[in-house]
Amino acid sequence: MSDTTTDLSHLRQWIGRSETLNDEITRAPVRALNATLDLPEMEISEGMPLPPLWHWLYFLPAHRQSELGSDGHARRGGFLPPVPLQRRMWAGSQFEFHSPLRVGDLIQRVSTIDDVAIKEGRTGRLVFVKVRHELFRATHTEAAITEFHDIVYREAKHPADAEPVPTPAPTGAPWQRNVEPDDVLLFRYSALTFNGHRIHYDREYVTKVEGYPGLVVHGPLIATLLIDLVRRRAPGREIARFQFKAIRPTFDGKSFSLNGTLSADEHFVSLWAADHDGWLTMQATATLT
Repeated sequence: MSDTTTDLSHLRQWIGRSETLNDEITRAPVRALNATLDLPEMEISEGMPLPPLWHWLYFLPAHRQSELGSDGHARRGGFLPPVPLQRRMWAGSQFEFHSPLRVGDLIQRVSTIDDVAIKEGRTGRLVFVKVRHELFRATHTEAAITEFHDIVYREAKHPADAEPVPTPAPTGAPWQRNVEPDDVLLFRYSALTFNGHRIHYDREYVTKVEGYPGLVVHGPLIATLLIDLVRRRAPGREIARFQFKAIRPTFDGKSFSLNGTLSADEHFVSLWAADHDGWLTMQATATLT
């Protein structure tokens, strides 16, 4: 075991920690995300099922301004382990949708640190944190949604760091849609999810401090758009399971594509996103019922 791994091993003491939050599925965020995704205007009524992944509009991180770090995230510690690495990314998630959440529901989320793994990567130290979220409707003892959230922390980017070799995305998908991610879209999604991470809206910070060429498109936004592609191309079908993995950052200013292929038995969808150069940026799968 390296000295680096030994230095970070205390972070595994956070495994098993949990927190419980309560919220209510109100109409205003649903209406706002519907507009942000440029979907047709709809009547939002009491009892309407919440589309998959739209539960991210709730249980928002309400940290006080004085509790935020220089990157716009809350300072490390508390529920999440105090990882001393500068860059934090949403690496992926896995979901099981057991029953629908509905507008007007009182809901509860029980979150638990499932695992903390410390590794040495090509560009330095990496810490992977897996969080399990279980969402319940009031008076229900069975979870409506089970979500596993994968977070990766890494060291600050150095000028000498080599960029990872990109992977070409598959071509010729039967389902395709192009999206133009501008700074207004990213700001609106950040506001809706109360996401203060500056890589999504502060161009000077993201280019000069974190070394990216532009504003970073939110991984959860791309995942939500991939699920929306399924809803557009397979209307009326229910999504039982969904998972996604972020492969490469997507930046604003140039279009990216959403792609999908339905299996022969029409129960499984392979999904992916690709940037304007055709490089694979996200992989996902959805299981339909």
